[in-house]
Amino acid sequence: MLYQEPEAKIFACSQSVYLAEQIAEKYGAQLGKVTFSIYSDGEFQPSFEESIRGLRVFLVCSTFPSADNLMELLLMIDAAKRASARHITAVIPYFGWARQDRKDKPRVPIGAKLVAKLLETAGATRIMTMDLHADQIQGFFEKPVDHLFASTIFLPYVRS
Repeated sequence: MLYQEPEAKIFACSQSVYLAEQIAEKYGAQLGKVTFSIYSDGEFQPSFEESIRGLRVFLVCSTFPSADNLMELLLMIDAAKRASARHITAVIPYFGWARQDRKDKPRVPIGAKLVAKLLETAGATRIMTMDLHADQIQGFFEKPVDHLFASTIFLPYVRS
């Protein structure tokens, strides 16, 4: 019997390792190997330590402040794209800057839309996130968004 390469691999950003391990275990796979080089000036560089050519890649990474978390995800997406991943899903349990979903006064950014464009520009082909601040954030993306709700898990528990 020939060895069959898995079709999907799951990787974690540095602050989401525990969650990614739990997801990989439920999926029946090992968490993918990625290392982070940190330079003396504080810059960091992720590196996939295994081939992801032609595979579906899931990157588990919350983008809560500090901005380093978002930057880490963007760099991982770019690295996956350059490593010829076939499909890159950004799994974002906490979508940072989601409260900036509209212009509520003059001279302010729409941070959620900027983050959406950054993720797409980096190379994400799908976004999976939970409990967005506002449903309209899905409309900031040109790529598919899976907006999951924790209430489907917690409501039955609270009711019981």
